[in-house]
Amino acid sequence: MTSDLLAPLDLAFWNIESAEHPMHLGALGVFAAHSPTAGAHAADLLAARAAAVPGLRMRIRDVWQPLAFGGATREPAPDFDPLDHVRLHAPTADFHADAGRLMERPLERGRPPWEAHVLPGEDGASFAVLFKFHHALADGLRALTLAAAILDPMDLPARTPRPEEPSKGLFPDVRKLPGLVRGAVSDVGRALDIGASVALSTVGVRSSAALTAEPSGTRRTAGVVIDLDDVHRVRKIRGGTVNDVLIAVVAGALRRWLDERGDGSDGVAPRALIPVSKRRPRTAHPQGNRLSGYLVRLPVDDPDPLARLDTVRMAMDRKKDAGPNRGAGAVALLADHVPALGHRLGGPLVSQAARLWFDILVTSVPLPSLGLKLGGHPVTQVFPFAPLARGQSLAIAVSTYRGHVHYGLVADAEAVPDLDVLARALTEEVETLITACEA
Repeated sequence: MTSDLLAPLDLAFWNIESAEHPMHLGALGVFAAHSPTAGAHAADLLAARAAAVPGLRMRIRDVWQPLAFGGATREPAPDFDPLDHVRLHAPTADFHADAGRLMERPLERGRPPWEAHVLPGEDGASFAVLFKFHHALADGLRALTLAAAILDPMDLPARTPRPEEPSKGLFPDVRKLPGLVRGAVSDVGRALDIGASVALSTVGVRSSAALTAEPSGTRRTAGVVIDLDDVHRVRKIRGGTVNDVLIAVVAGALRRWLDERGDGSDGVAPRALIPVSKRRPRTAHPQGNRLSGYLVRLPVDDPDPLARLDTVRMAMDRKKDAGPNRGAGAVALLADHVPALGHRLGGPLVSQAARLWFDILVTSVPLPSLGLKLGGHPVTQVFPFAPLARGQSLAIAVSTYRGHVHYGLVADAEAVPDLDVLARALTEEVETLITACEA
C-alpha cells in the first residue's frame, strides 16, 4: 500500500487535536457471549485479523517537502504490531464507564492512529469492543469499513469495479481551462457565501451555559436504544424523515435535561451542526474526509413536542433545498482553500473557534443492515461516539442497526456529571412524541 497526502480536511482534523480534545471517532459494540472466555478469544481474533488489513497499518507522518510543506502523508508503518492497538481489559460491570475513560485518551500519533479495546462483562454473558479511529485516518464510513474488516466476514453482493481514471498530466488539458476558470470563480463565490453565513449564525445566539465547558480532558459516555418502529410511527403521522424525528427527539431531550438540572430552557435554541457526507460510494480514494453540514437551531425553548418536530422538519427542508455546499454548516468545505502550512499553524486557533460556530454536534453514522459478529458472537448494540469540540460539553451521534436506533452520547465528565439524565430524557421524549401524535 503506497503513501498519499492527507486531504485538506483530514489535515485540519490532524492539526486541531490537543491533549484535552482528541479528534478520534469511537464505536462501542456490545456482543452476546457464548462463554466467559469469549472476550479473550475476541481480542485474539482482532489482533490476528488486523495484521492482514492494509488500512490498519497506515500511520500519519508530517511532510516538509517543498510541494507539500507543512502537510502530512498516510503511509504504511514499517514496524506495525497489532498488539500495540488491540487491548484486553479486566472484566467490567459498566461498559460505558470504561468507554468514557478510554475515549478521553488521545491516540498515539507515532503509530497507526486506531485502537480496539475489548471489555469482558463481569456476568460472562456479554463483552464489548470499543473501536477508536482518528478522524484524520477515517470518517464514519471509512471507520466502519476498517472495523468490519476485522469482524467476521459478511456475505456482501459483488462490487462492480470502477473504471480507472486516466492519469493526469503535469499541465491541465487546455480544452478544460474554461471549466477550470468557472470552477475557480464558483469556489470563490461559495467561500464568500459560507463566510457570510457563519458571521450571521453568530448573531442572536441563544445557547445555554450547560452546553459549554472549559477543557478538562475528561470524558463520560452513555447509550440509549430506541425502537425504530416507534420513530416510523411518528414520521408517518406527522411527516418528515426519520432523521427529522431523531433530531427533534434530541431537542426535546435537551429541554427536559436543562429544566431538570435547573439551567432552564426558556429562550434556548442552540445551533446544532449536522454533518453531511459528500463521499460517493466506491470512489477511487475513499480514505479522505468529504464532509459538509447543516447548521440548524434546535427549538429547545418550545414546550410543544409536535411544534418542535415541525420546526426541525421545516428547517431541514430549507437546508436540503439550498444544498450542502451553502450556509454556515458548510464551513468544512473551506479546508480545501487553505494551504497545508496554514492548517498546521492555524489548527489551534480553529479548534478554539468551534464554540463560535456551533453549540452541539448531532451526527448520524451509517451501519450495515446485515448482522455483525465477532468469533460467532452477534452484535446486540452499537453506540457511535463523536469527538468533543473544544469549549463544548456534549456531542451526540446516532446509528440505526437492525430495527433499533442507538444514540451515543459523549460529554465532558466534569461539566456533565448527569449524562444519565439526558439519556433517560431521550427515551421519554420518544414516548411523549408518540402520545402527542396519537392524541
